[in-house]
Amino acid sequence: MTPPDLSVSHHIQCGNCPIRHRAVCSRCNEQELQAMDEIKYYRKYDAGQPIIWAGDAVDFVGSVVTGVASLTQTMEDGRRQMVGLLLPSDFVGRPGRDTAIYDVTATTDVMMCCFRKLPFEQMMITTPHVSQRLLEMTLDELDAAREWMVILGRKTAKEKIASLLAIFARRSTALSKADVGGKLVVDLPLTREAMADYLGLTLETVSRQMSALRKTGVIVLEGKRHVIIPDFDLLLQETGDDTDGGMLI
Repeated sequence: MTPPDLSVSHHIQCGNCPIRHRAVCSRCNEQELQAMDEIKYYRKYDAGQPIIWAGDAVDFVGSVVTGVASLTQTMEDGRRQMVGLLLPSDFVGRPGRDTAIYDVTATTDVMMCCFRKLPFEQMMITTPHVSQRLLEMTLDELDAAREWMVILGRKTAKEKIASLLAIFARRSTALSKADVGGKLVVDLPLTREAMADYLGLTLETVSRQMSALRKTGVIVLEGKRHVIIPDFDLLLQETGDDTDGGMLI
């Protein structure tokens, strides 16, 4: 699918890019960045707007710069399942693949740094930094998918909410290069309705479990989207994960 003409007028300098240290271009030198700059452009998508439709041909790949997008699979009878989230620095599209497998939709307002697909595939051959970094990101995505299988399949409602909050906290600190630990402040990128859809829970269950975490002091809520985590280790204890690596007895 060729996306609509949503190109933005301004051009972000790579050195000022908020995802520079985590994106597919993070290891490129100045000459390589200049080459990438020649094949990139920016697009903005409003919340709820489709970015890619499953089954369509896609002529671009890129990275989420700001905002959150969802990966969704639609079944034959029309049922839809959210299978992943794309957060800032996550890569969209698959080089070497002609059509998309999943629908990609802007969950919030999204800014994307896009690359024309064919020149990007050529750059992967001539610029090892790019292909190596994309491989790392793909393996991280695989690990995240496996983690999500555990979250959806084995965890209680409270553990699901705590795990999602921990994921958002880790990504927020990674983008800001802050340390994970102690007090953290996170602006949730999803509404509670979207959290419920992603976790396979009802809206009432999400609200109830968020309130339970608040009452026990695990989180402090300021409005519906601003979350303070006084002690990250305390939040991890609520995820149900074996965080110390020891045997469960």
